[in-house]
Amino acid sequence: MQAAAQVFERYGYAAGTTNRIAARAGVSIGTLYQYFPNKDAILVALVRAHVAEGIAALQPHLRSLREGARVEDVLPGIVQAMVSLHSTAPTLHRVLFEETQLPRSLRAELETLEDQLVELTASALAADTGSRAGDPHLRARVVIAAIEALTHRLVLRPPQGVSMAQLASEITRLVHVYMLA
Repeated sequence: MQAAAQVFERYGYAAGTTNRIAARAGVSIGTLYQYFPNKDAILVALVRAHVAEGIAALQPHLRSLREGARVEDVLPGIVQAMVSLHSTAPTLHRVLFEETQLPRSLRAELETLEDQLVELTASALAADTGSRAGDPHLRARVVIAAIEALTHRLVLRPPQGVSMAQLASEITRLVHVYMLA
């Protein structure tokens, strides 16, 4: 998996062949095929590993929401976790989510995960008496989408001279203002 990540980062998905992955891993192509039937299977495994890292990074914050914390209090930690996750290997992240067509089943898994995050966020927004009026599910959907889109856009293509901490702060501020407006 590590060899595949390195090859995809260096060559991109199209030129990141199984032969290059096997060579980078120091195994024969036959050995690689014992674990993965093709390059797409390797991609799916990398995406799943990345998503698992994201879930692990979000767990403390999600737990706080489940325990009744206000979204605005948990928001900075959520944004920072996502910025950190995406900034660790931005080139690989770009390959995984922009260069490739993910299988329909994997896209469905990602959509289900997003729906779960929206439900949790909507519940927290509905329970928050200081939260603005309106449909908490719609607000939650917009908040989740905004964090995801801004993180992808700004971390994968950061403005020059801007730190990841500054990006996290600005994303947090934007989403916070939306939630309170």
